[in-house]
Amino acid sequence: MPESLPEDVADVLGLVLNPDEPIHVALRRQVPQLRVQSRCKCGCGTAYFDLDADALEPAPTGPGTVVADVQLFTETGECPGEVLVFAQGGYLSWLEVCSWSDDGEVNLSAARRWLQPSS
Repeated sequence: MPESLPEDVADVLGLVLNPDEPIHVALRRQVPQLRVQSRCKCGCGTAYFDLDADALEPAPTGPGTVVADVQLFTETGECPGEVLVFAQGGYLSWLEVCSWSDDGEVNLSAARRWLQPSS
């Protein structure tokens, strides 16, 4: 059974989906309806979504499935990975946290911290 959308997943989607891009605005409307169907077992935080597509309009995402791709930068300026958001048929389908090396821990918690605007 799908679980409610955890706060960390909702936060990262809010930080990655640009409120100034029309396609992202349409996808942001889906976030309150998202549920986590499953998560990656490695601890990275990747989440696969479930939602009631009959209750929502699809976003005009085009033929590709990657709708957002944001590189992660640490406090020291290193780029250890990225966050990708995927859609299928105009509906959010998963959020992926990618590490580019085995040197550091890139997970959803770290991505959430690194995506926060500097104060």
